Amino acid sequence: MPSRRTVLATGGLATLAAVVLAACGKSSDTQAASGPKKPTARVEFTPSLTDEAAPNPTTKVEVKAIDGVLNPDVKLLNPSGKAIPGTMSDDRTTFTVTEPLGYGTTYTWQGSATGYDRMSTPVEGKFTTLDPKTQLNVVVNIADGQEVGIAAPLILKFDGIVDNKEAVEKALTLTTEPPTEGAWAWLGEDNGSRVHWRSKEYMAPGTKIHMSAKLYGLDHGDGAYGAADVTSDYVVGRSQIVKADAGSHQIVVVRDGATLMTLPCSYGQGDVDRNVTRSGIHVVSEKHEDFYMSNPAAGYFNVHERWAVRISNNGEFIHANPETVGVQGASNVTNGCINLSLENAQQYFNTAIFGDPVEVTGTRIDLSEADGDIFDWTYDWPTWKSMSAIKGEPRTASAPATPKGAPTSVGAPN
Repeated sequence: MPSRRTVLATGGLATLAAVVLAACGKSSDTQAASGPKKPTARVEFTPSLTDEAAPNPTTKVEVKAIDGVLNPDVKLLNPSGKAIPGTMSDDRTTFTVTEPLGYGTTYTWQGSATGYDRMSTPVEGKFTTLDPKTQLNVVVNIADGQEVGIAAPLILKFDGIVDNKEAVEKALTLTTEPPTEGAWAWLGEDNGSRVHWRSKEYMAPGTKIHMSAKLYGLDHGDGAYGAADVTSDYVVGRSQIVKADAGSHQIVVVRDGATLMTLPCSYGQGDVDRNVTRSGIHVVSEKHEDFYMSNPAAGYFNVHERWAVRISNNGEFIHANPETVGVQGASNVTNGCINLSLENAQQYFNTAIFGDPVEVTGTRIDLSEADGDIFDWTYDWPTWKSMSAIKGEPRTASAPATPKGAPTSVGAPN
């Protein structure tokens, strides 16, 4: 039989086991009562996922980890599941989206964060961006890399009405090298708003211009927002001015201060107002080797003209007209255009570029808003500056780009 010492030892082990079991049972009961341990890391979203207002797609979009770090799996997904580009901060506490979002689009956060307690917290949630009533597009009249004349205005033409003109104008940045004084002005509504930038004086040859319009996401007023940002980079070429004195029956083309050519011509005969070549600074806007013109008031339709350089949207061109060659240099007999011989018209045509000034003098009617299109230089500088929207409601021109009743043209033949 076992000794007394063995029995006592056995009894002692049983007692110890009971104590250990009792201790384990007490720990289990406490953990069950308190529940699973909660992660210490939290995440904060910009824009907040609880905001009722839909965020602008250009607003800052990011997620931050509080009391922890973000994991590499953090991303913002578009509806098709594509990740939007973004960057992680060096300390891995902030992920920032690096490109604008789309209008009226739902985006989803995905990923996780890890707290200093090594427990994971999900990065999840959705938001939907602003969905405008209307998106306004804009067309810039001067292309990147284009060479223009010294009087060229920069024109932004919107495909709808801009009610918040001040906000839009503040989003326009234009710089010149060398520095050149200029200003924006809002001209007449013509199936949409238009704003022009013009220099105070003719620009210096070689001037470089950069324009940036940060319009995407910008409230244009009445529920309309900008559809896209636009830019334009161009340069002023040589100085060329056409001196057009109607009484002289000729035009003098001045290149960089020296006479390049003197050409006999015929101006508008001036018997009725519609035949008067307007006095004032016109601007070359386009040119065509072959052009077809109609002027019902003058009784002609689809007349084929050669070497046509448009100088106003009221129907004024410098172009060839063999029928008036006999009086060119001696008499003014046209319906408002400046007529040249075929050879002289081609010679001038080859030198003309957009933005060249054509200074007409000696007629009884001045170029004005009523002549449409580019009449920017008809305003003195204080008046032009008053047409900016920055200091309040701008003084705007009332005439459309193309005047009612102006001669029509169908362009080059098919």
